[in-house]
Amino acid sequence: MTSTEPKIGHNLKRHRKAAGLSQEALSEASGICVSVIRDLEQGRRDTARMPTLSAFAAALHITTGQLFGDASAGVDRREPDAEPVGLIGVRRALTPVRGLDGQPLDVDPAGPAPTIADVTDAVRAANRIYHRNDYAATLAALPGLLGQVRALVDITGGDEQLAAHTLASRGYALAGRLLIQLRQVDLAHVALDNALRHARDSGDQVAGAEAVAPMCWLLLRCGRFADAKHLALRTAESTEPRLSTANPAELAGWGQLLIKAAAAAVRDASRDEASEILDLAAAGALRLGDRRAPHANLIGNDFSTEGVHLMRVEAAVIAGQPDQALTLAENITRSPQVTPSARQRNRLDVAWSYVQTGQHAAATRTLLDLRDTAPAWLRHQPYAGDIVGEIIDTRRRAASAELADLMSTVGYTP
Repeated sequence: MTSTEPKIGHNLKRHRKAAGLSQEALSEASGICVSVIRDLEQGRRDTARMPTLSAFAAALHITTGQLFGDASAGVDRREPDAEPVGLIGVRRALTPVRGLDGQPLDVDPAGPAPTIADVTDAVRAANRIYHRNDYAATLAALPGLLGQVRALVDITGGDEQLAAHTLASRGYALAGRLLIQLRQVDLAHVALDNALRHARDSGDQVAGAEAVAPMCWLLLRCGRFADAKHLALRTAESTEPRLSTANPAELAGWGQLLIKAAAAAVRDASRDEASEILDLAAAGALRLGDRRAPHANLIGNDFSTEGVHLMRVEAAVIAGQPDQALTLAENITRSPQVTPSARQRNRLDVAWSYVQTGQHAAATRTLLDLRDTAPAWLRHQPYAGDIVGEIIDTRRRAASAELADLMSTVGYTP
């Protein structure tokens, strides 16, 4: 935090007073010890665990994001000067300053020691916020979460330490996914390197597959298609389960890698290879059915029959076949595993295909629906700006007020 960014305790006190509650009354309403409230408001504690903050928000009838500082919200809104301040907490958490003893200088020796259960709850809560497209709240929560997973690894041993490494991998992977969305490529690479390191130390192949998948996504974002395909396929081969006996976690981790490999192959003009990879993924998705891995809500793995079909739509778009993409999009059967962002990405493919087939009104309606349902997500999609640009360039009349609003939302400048 910096002096330009109010701390959580400052915001907690402001919202508590606005609600007309004493510290004792907030404690009773939230179920959180009054000493925690007092320490936060008096600056003796910089942050709190996500379940604690969620309890405060519910008691005060506000969103969790309102307890965080304005700088994270600025990054979420893509304000021009917001990034340096809004990202400083995450940057510190990802690159801590260490002394000669190897210990980070920002460790609070008086703070409570995290437990496996505490960190599991924190990772789950942060992922829920992320998948609600509340990037400001997720960004603000990450420094505390990463501090927890780092401390957990340091204080545990034996089998518990292996579990701690798995949780750390999932915490860093969440940070990487968010930073990719926010276009912070270098920081995302640091986060995902950490996720891979902890996955290796955990000895858990499923955790390894879960960490490799977002790294492949990052490589795709950087245009490194061959690297992404090679990494995804090599990892998928080493973790390939026996379909007849595989559990949901093994199938989901392996299948997600195949989706990333297909995405890389089609972008690298290897359409036949992408189709073959998706056929293999479809067999795994059929075996998985509607089952979910027990930890699916810790990582947001959306491998499923629907996920494979969404990738087929995307592949058709990349191959320059918008008519086929629209036909495929009409025949999607929903699966419970699929995350909101995956479906939102598919709607952009549909909007693009509408533009390419001259259906500009339908494309605009699709984007307006995304603006209304997922504005934070839409702001960070360069693809959306490309679609708006195509609509503007091919229209024969002036932009409507709704289209002008879309231009502002996605940051498109003619």
